[in-house]
Amino acid sequence: MSHDRSVSSFDPAAVPIRGASTVMLVRDSARGVEVFLQQRVVGMDFAGGMTVFPGGGVDPSDTDASVRWSGPDVAWWAERFATDEATARALVLAAVRETFEECGVLLAGPDPDTLVADTAVYAGARRKLEARDLSFGDFLAREGLVLRADLLRPWANWITPLGERRRYDTRFFVAAAPDGQRADGETSEADEVRWRTAAEELEYWRSGRCVLLPPTWTQLTDLARYRTVAEIIAAEVTVEPVLPVMSKRDGMIHISFDGEDGYYAVGSHPWAQRADL
Repeated sequence: MSHDRSVSSFDPAAVPIRGASTVMLVRDSARGVEVFLQQRVVGMDFAGGMTVFPGGGVDPSDTDASVRWSGPDVAWWAERFATDEATARALVLAAVRETFEECGVLLAGPDPDTLVADTAVYAGARRKLEARDLSFGDFLAREGLVLRADLLRPWANWITPLGERRRYDTRFFVAAAPDGQRADGETSEADEVRWRTAAEELEYWRSGRCVLLPPTWTQLTDLARYRTVAEIIAAEVTVEPVLPVMSKRDGMIHISFDGEDGYYAVGSHPWAQRADL
């Protein structure tokens, strides 16, 4: 009998946990608060085919302490995310960088009180950032831009459960979509992008037309409680780390977390049939 050595020799405890940042861009509409969503390319190593918010792993260059910064200082972010200041700085830089790379929205401006109006002029730099041929700090310095940390709000913290082959300690941020800037789908990581209210996307999920992992489902469920972007931005959120537990039930992967009953009651969970775990 043959054995898959890659599966049998897998040591879950040896998988490193990488920092990551995810940004929920929101805007007001006649239907309520809309959030920007991406459907990731099928076959990607992490969350392939899933519907997610823009975001990704922290890059070593995100620790750049020379970046000009407007808004709450690093100590404030470190306290909100229960981490050290160096990590907090990297998380905020990663949040702004990943949002720009993945959807073209840039939370930065020529001074602490303004934002760039048209990010299309930075299309070349955006491609270089995504290819890691340019650091975000160097890009901001070259263009004379100030990072607008004041436009971000801390929202949640989810850690990939033990047992996954890639693990992330992900901080979720929320930000109002800047007037005049357009969130697009010009990224290699998404097949489709869309603006929907949280309630609309949850209904889309319930009908089996998209796949949501527990962290995304939970954030959409939370956002659905708010009527306006102003309410979301003003919300006082205490960020508590969430570490779900992964197990096998009747040959299927099960993720245990607070609120899981609502998640498993309906919706599509094709990821539960994975054979690599």
